[in-house]
Amino acid sequence: MSFFRNLSVAALVAITTATTAGAQSTATKPATKPAAKAPVDSFALSSALPVDASVKIGTLPNGIRYYIRRNAKPEQRAELRLVVNAGSILEDEDQRGLAHFIEHMAFNGTKSFAKNDIVKYLESIGVRFGADLNAFTSFDETVYILPVPTDSAGILEKSFRFLGDVATGILFDSTEVVAERGVVLSEWRNGLGAGERLRDKQFPVIFRGSRYAERLPIGKPDILEKANPAPLKRFWRDWYRPDLMAVVAVGDADPKKLEALIRSTFGGIAPRKGARARTIAAVPTHDSTLISIATDKELSGSSVGVLWKSKGRTTRTVGDLRQDLLERLYNQMLNQRFSELALKPETPFVGAGAGGGSFVRSSEYYSLDARAKEGQLMESLQALLTEAERVRRHGFLAAELDRAKTNTLRGYERAYQERDKTPSGAFVDEYINNFLQGEAIPGIAFEYAAMQKLLPTVTVAEVNALGAGRVGEANRVVTVSLPEKDGLKVPSDADIRAVFGKVNAATIAPWVETVTAGALVARAPAVGRVVSEKRTEALNLTEWTLSNGIKVFVKPTDFTADQIVMTGWSPGGASLVADKDVFKTSLATTVIERGGVGDYSIIDLNKKLTGKVASASAVISDLSEGVSGRASPKDLETMMQLTWLRLTSPRADTSAFKALLQQFDQVLKNKDANPAAVFSDTVQMTLAGGHPRVRPLSAEMLKELNLDEMMAIYRDRFADLGDFTFLFVGNVDLAVLKPLVEQWLAPLPAAGRKETFKDVGPKLFSGQIDKTVRKGIAPQSQTAILMAGAAPWSREDSYLLSSVGEVLEMRLLDRLRESLGGTYSVSVSAQFSRNPRQEWQLVIGYGSAPDKAESMFAAVKQELDSLRRVPPSAAEVERVREQQRRELELARKQNGYWLSTIRARLENGDDLGTIGNEDPMIASLTAEKLAAAAKKYLTEANRARFVLLPESK
Repeated sequence: MSFFRNLSVAALVAITTATTAGAQSTATKPATKPAAKAPVDSFALSSALPVDASVKIGTLPNGIRYYIRRNAKPEQRAELRLVVNAGSILEDEDQRGLAHFIEHMAFNGTKSFAKNDIVKYLESIGVRFGADLNAFTSFDETVYILPVPTDSAGILEKSFRFLGDVATGILFDSTEVVAERGVVLSEWRNGLGAGERLRDKQFPVIFRGSRYAERLPIGKPDILEKANPAPLKRFWRDWYRPDLMAVVAVGDADPKKLEALIRSTFGGIAPRKGARARTIAAVPTHDSTLISIATDKELSGSSVGVLWKSKGRTTRTVGDLRQDLLERLYNQMLNQRFSELALKPETPFVGAGAGGGSFVRSSEYYSLDARAKEGQLMESLQALLTEAERVRRHGFLAAELDRAKTNTLRGYERAYQERDKTPSGAFVDEYINNFLQGEAIPGIAFEYAAMQKLLPTVTVAEVNALGAGRVGEANRVVTVSLPEKDGLKVPSDADIRAVFGKVNAATIAPWVETVTAGALVARAPAVGRVVSEKRTEALNLTEWTLSNGIKVFVKPTDFTADQIVMTGWSPGGASLVADKDVFKTSLATTVIERGGVGDYSIIDLNKKLTGKVASASAVISDLSEGVSGRASPKDLETMMQLTWLRLTSPRADTSAFKALLQQFDQVLKNKDANPAAVFSDTVQMTLAGGHPRVRPLSAEMLKELNLDEMMAIYRDRFADLGDFTFLFVGNVDLAVLKPLVEQWLAPLPAAGRKETFKDVGPKLFSGQIDKTVRKGIAPQSQTAILMAGAAPWSREDSYLLSSVGEVLEMRLLDRLRESLGGTYSVSVSAQFSRNPRQEWQLVIGYGSAPDKAESMFAAVKQELDSLRRVPPSAAEVERVREQQRRELELARKQNGYWLSTIRARLENGDDLGTIGNEDPMIASLTAEKLAAAAKKYLTEANRARFVLLPESK
C-alpha cells in the first residue's frame, strides 16, 4: 500500500487519452418523461418550443418563480434549489467578493438556525456538507443546493424553512462574519497558482471594456480581510428579492405538498419597492483582433486559443434548436479531424478542440484551442487556423456528416430510453437555465422527435456555411500562454498576426479520408460453450463456467435502461514483471490501445463504431490484469467483439506510438515547474524509500519505452485467460448474453496457466517522518498527514477504520474551518488493504496560509488526541450512521456499486452472502466501538507529515 501510488501515471494517461475520440454517444440535454404528442406542424422553424408537461411552473404574487416536478430517480430524495438572479457582476466597489461571502454566511446563522445548526441538522439526516449541501456564486447568479431525503416527516419543512431564511433571514452576526473571513480567504488562496495568474492577464483582454473583467466571484483579498456586516447586508437587501428569485423542487415527493411549502415559505415575502435595476453587463464589441500573451514560471505547457465573441442567445424556437444542431454537427466533425491529426507525430500540437459556449449572461463564444508542443506555438496556431480555413474553402465530406448525424441521433435515442431513469439533478439544471436565461425546456420526448425530423433535413452545404462566420477579425481574441523558461521564445503580436496572413495566402487541399471496410472481426472464433450454471437467488446472480475454464457472473438490474457494465480480471498484473519493466507495463495498455485492434487503426475503429455505444479496454494494474467495458443492450455484441479483439488481436502502430511519446513528453517536460507535482513526487518517493518500482516520472524515462517490448508484455499478460473471471451488471438479458459469451469468451485461449500476484512493492514506512517541500510562489500551503500500520484485515475492522475517519473529518472541519477559520476544506480518507499485505492507512489533507501551517498541525494533533481519549458523542455517532445509511441506499441503485462489490468478494474468495451485511454493521456502530478503533488507528507510531510551502524569497 502506498500514498499517491501511480498518480503521475494516471494523470499522464488521462491527459493523452483526451485526444482520441470515443465510441460513446451522449445527448447534451437530460431526459424527461414523454410529453403530449406534438402536433404535425410543431416542427415548423418558427414554432415556439413547448414546455414539458411534466414540470409545473408558477409565479407567486410577489414575483418568485417556482418549478416543481415529481421524479423518482433517486427514490425517496428531492433536489431543492434557491436560485438568485444576482452574482458578483452586481457588486459595488466595496463589495468585491461579498456576493460569494453571503453564500457562506447563509450557513452560519439564520433566524431559524443558529450558527451552523443547519449544517449539523442536515448531516444528521445523511446530507454531507460540501459534497451534497452546497452553494455557488458566479458572475450572474447564486444558487443554493439542497439534496434531501423525503421519507421522514419534517425534513422537507425544515429544508424549505432554511431556503426561506436565505431569502429573508440571514443574520450576518458580526462575530460569525469575522470568523468566516479566514474560510473565504482560504478558498481564495486555494485558487492561486499559474492558472489564476494566467486568468488575471487574459480576462482584461477577453472582456476588454466590460465590468466582467474586474468582478471575479472570489473577489479581492483586501476587501475579504475586512469584510463586515454592513456591505454584506446591503448586497443581500438589494438583490435577494422576489423578482430575482426562483425555487426549484424536483424529486420523489408529492407535487401538491411541494407547492404548498413553496407558497407558505415564500409567498409572504413582500416585493421590494424602489429596488435597484438588475442590469445585464455588456461585453463591448471590437473591430480588430485583441491579443493576450502570458508567461508563467509554473505553467506546465504551452497553449494557444482563438475565440470569437458574439451576443448571447437562447434556444426558444424550433429554428433555434435546428441552429444548435448545425453548430453541434460542425464541432463534432472538426473535433474529429483534430483528434486524427493529434495521432500523427508531425502535428505541432498534442491536442486541439473546437467548441462554443456561454462566457457570461450577455456574451457567448466560439473557440479553437490547442495544447502546443514546446517551441511550436505559432505552428499550432497555424494548424488550428488551417483546419478552420480548410472547412471554409472545401467543407466537410458527406461521410463525415453522416457519421455525426448518426452519433447525434443515437445520443438522443439513449436519453429518450432513459427518460424514466433520469436523475433529478439533471432536470434541476434545465429549470435553472430556463429561469435565468429563458432556455426552453421541451423535454426529451419532443427533442428526440425533433431530431428525427430535423436531422434528415440538414445538408452538408449548410453546415459548411457556418465556417464562413468563424474566420473574421471582428470580436476575435487570441490567447497565448507558455512557460517562462530559458531558451523558449515568446511570440510577439506581430508573429501572431503574421500567422493569420500566412494561412489566408496558403494553398490548402481538401480533407481526404479512408475508411476500412469489412466486419469488425474478420473471422469469428469457433464457438465454445457454457458447461455449468449456478444461481445465487438472494443476489439475482447467475454463474456460468465456460469450456475454457473462465467463470462468468451476471447480475441483471433495472437501474438504467441503456447500460451494461462489464469487468474481467485475473491475478498477477505488474507484480509478475521485472522491476525494470514496471514503467513499460504501467503504460502498455494505453500504448497498445492507441494502435487500434485487429485490422483497424484507432481512426478507422472510431469510424467503424459510429452509432455504437460500446467500448472495451484492457487494464494491467499492480496485482491483476483485466478488461473493462460498457455497452447499450442493443450494442452488447459489439462490446463482446471488442473484448475478444483487445485480448487476442492487439495492434501495434509505430506512428501512433511516436505521437503518443511526444504527448507524454509534453506532459512531463515541465512537470517539475508545477508545485503540486513536485509535492506529490516527494510524498511518493519518501514513502517508497527508494524502492526501484516507484520512481517519479520524467521525460528521460520515456527513452525506456519500446513498442515491441510493451507489446510482448501485453501479449504475455493476456496469453492464457483460463483463470479469468468476468462480471456483467445492468440491463442484460441472460438469453441474449449466453450465446455471445459462448461465441466471444469461451474461445479465449486457455492453457492451464494459474497465477497469483506477488508482494514485490515497497514496504510500509515506519517511524515518524516530517518533510517540507518549498515550491511555488503563491502564498499557500498544503499539508498531508499519514498514519499507517499492519494489522489483520476483517470486514468489521475495515468498516470501523472508515467510520473513525468520518468522525475525524467532521471534527477537523469544525475545528480547522469553523472555529479557527484556517482552511476551506479538510479531507480524511481511510483504507484497509488486504493485498498484497494486510495494512491500513489514514490520510488527512488540508490547505492553509503558510504562516498557519504549524498552528493548524498543532490543532490537528489536539483533535487526534481528543478522539483517542474521549469517545464520540451520541450525535456524532448518529450523524455517521445516517450518512452511511443514506449513501448505501443510493449506491445500491447504481450498477457500478454492484460491479465493484461483487468483484471484490469474488477476487478475495469471500462468501457472496456477506453482501448486504453493511446494514447490521451500521446499525451496531457505537461510541464504544469507535473509541476503541480510534485508540487503535489514530497512532503516531507510523506517522508522516508533508508540508508544501512557497519558495523562500
